[in-house]
Amino acid sequence: MATAQSGNGNGNGKKRKGQLGGRPNIPPLPKEPQAQATPAAEEASAQEPSAPTPTPAEAAAEAEPTALPSLDITSPSITPDQRTGAKAASTQTSIDRQRRTFARLWTGIFLLSAVGGVAYLSRGWTEAEEAAGVGEGVKDAWWARIWRRGGEAMDYFNRPQWKELLPPPLPFPHGRPYTLVIDIDDLLVASTWDRQHGWRTAKRPGVDYFLAYMSQFYEIVVFTTQYVYSAQPVLESLDPFSTFIQYRLFRESARTLPSGQLVKDLSYLNRDLSKVIMLDTVKDYAALQPDNAIVLPKWRGTPGDKGLVGLIPFLESIAIHKVPDVRPILHKYADQDIPTAYAAIEAAQKQKAVEEWNATHSSASGSMGSFTLSSMFGGAPAAPKMPMSYLEQKRAEAQAIYLEEQKYFKEHEGEMKRLMEEDRQRQLGEMRGSLLGYLGLQGPQAPGALAEGAGAATAPVGQGSTGQTPPVVGVAMGGKSA
Repeated sequence: MATAQSGNGNGNGKKRKGQLGGRPNIPPLPKEPQAQATPAAEEASAQEPSAPTPTPAEAAAEAEPTALPSLDITSPSITPDQRTGAKAASTQTSIDRQRRTFARLWTGIFLLSAVGGVAYLSRGWTEAEEAAGVGEGVKDAWWARIWRRGGEAMDYFNRPQWKELLPPPLPFPHGRPYTLVIDIDDLLVASTWDRQHGWRTAKRPGVDYFLAYMSQFYEIVVFTTQYVYSAQPVLESLDPFSTFIQYRLFRESARTLPSGQLVKDLSYLNRDLSKVIMLDTVKDYAALQPDNAIVLPKWRGTPGDKGLVGLIPFLESIAIHKVPDVRPILHKYADQDIPTAYAAIEAAQKQKAVEEWNATHSSASGSMGSFTLSSMFGGAPAAPKMPMSYLEQKRAEAQAIYLEEQKYFKEHEGEMKRLMEEDRQRQLGEMRGSLLGYLGLQGPQAPGALAEGAGAATAPVGQGSTGQTPPVVGVAMGGKSA
């Protein structure tokens, strides 16, 4: 049968027969019996594809589910069939190329600006900088000039608002040769707070007399570290007619040092520092000009205080004697109670002058032997009266001017208030008109209206209803600010 099967097919039987003749016949391996599939199993296998057999780890994970997140932070492996999403260099869009171009452009501009800034800041000192002393104490090196100029630029935000805080001084007799810089906190007023009344501000005893009297000798400038919205109402109460306080400086006029300390730099006042005296209660505020400052104890609202009035004789003597430089005198009285120390010195000088006068005139009167009416009746001749000193004469004149000035203000107080109210209403009207004109809602103004308003506004404050002005008031009020 084997020969018949292998010889089947167009002569192939001879070839098969030759091969079989050379090799022994190997019987085929027996096939394993296959289970016969039932019709139900065939139908199920046709409907549901068989799933791959899970690994033991996957089976354990499916059997025990957990709510904890996975701590595996390794990125999943990428098979060759997956894509990373990255673009090839040749697939960049026009927007990407434009962004890269702009980035390179701005980087170049920044580098050129940096190089130009270094070259500009490292240049030699100019004539203006040398005159201002910017390069004093700086090494002659390019990096030192950059450091100093950079510091000056950053110090712009720490310096006062203007380079000259005050306008040029007025000429004599309208101006005063000396400037008195005064703080208001705990010096002129004291503020307290409680639950029943809130904030209350009390004026120091003698503050009205101090401001009115010292305005004859000094240009009074109030310099406070408060902001204008909190200090302005207090100043309007102290000087409602702006006759004694000529200028008012607030927080924006102070200076902040690199250490963060707030100071009052008197070099920005546009005044000769040899004629400037500063009254304050905080020593740190006068850190830059300590020889110009008188540091007083803080007033906490104690009634009957005489610290401010007791300072008047010392201040008026400086102005009366026309001291060329106040700084050596203030330095001598540093760390002393100035009212007490000066009163002792003035009393000693007065006693010495009295003794010299008595010694001179007693010997002269005894040697003259002149005939007097008292000598007829056996009485001793009357000793001549000692005249007042120069300081006492000027002090008496200043007291008389103060009394005349206060009398004038009392008589014309109503008229001055009326003029101030008219001026305030005029300013409000001009503000309203300027706003309407800016919006195009105001028509042309009549030609006579402006002249009439200007005439009412420029009425002299110093004249009352009778039109008379005492000459002494013109001298005492000549230095007031507009």
